[in-house]
Amino acid sequence: MTRIHSNLVLVGMPGAGKSTIGVILAKQTVRAFVDTDVLIQTLQKRTLQDIIDTDGYAILRKIEEDVLLGLSVQNHVIATGGSAVYSDHAMTHLKSEGLVIFLDVDLPTLVSRVHDFRTRGLAKRPDQDFADLFHERQALYTKYADRTIKCTGLTQEEVCAGIIDQIKGKN
Repeated sequence: MTRIHSNLVLVGMPGAGKSTIGVILAKQTVRAFVDTDVLIQTLQKRTLQDIIDTDGYAILRKIEEDVLLGLSVQNHVIATGGSAVYSDHAMTHLKSEGLVIFLDVDLPTLVSRVHDFRTRGLAKRPDQDFADLFHERQALYTKYADRTIKCTGLTQEEVCAGIIDQIKGKN
């Protein structure tokens, strides 16, 4: 018997398209949409970058973990923050109620999409550049992903079609 996945959980680097793809995918699969970065900012009443600048990247990761662990939704597309994969507890929680889909985008494409990393709210160590962060996170995204979609060179609609094919078992 095929397991029906209530939620579709999108993970990937900043600039991978989680929020944009998430909205389109939610419409196409008749699900509600939630962006956990927006949830964090709404609950904290400040931007992700402000949290990092004021409290540090580790605090942002802890806040993100708490928000993810408190998330209890069904039939949603969930766009996580890029650093969600640093929390095994949060990812285990998300996987228990859904299918985790890694939006795999190559580094040059990400760099071309994200114009100012200093204001993006990246939960990274101060000594890390974006390429280091990319390589560190790739293993984590792969570890938690139930499905991986190679997104480089695809339109948003093609990515969504690939996800839908995967969840219907066509690939």
